[in-house]
Amino acid sequence: MGKWICTVCQYVYDPAVGDEDSGIAPGTSFEDLPEDWVCPDCGVEKDMFEPYED
Repeated sequence: MGKWICTVCQYVYDPAVGDEDSGIAPGTSFEDLPEDWVCPDCGVEKDMFEPYED
């Protein structure tokens, strides 16, 4: 379960944290996010994210 980064605003989705504001529990992998999930910072869709290496 790696992190993913938004290519538009640089928001990093961390599966260990999830996205509480969107109802995504910690431990949810990026691949398991709902298809209608969008970046919580800028609103773009999942296809605008790429794997993040920190």
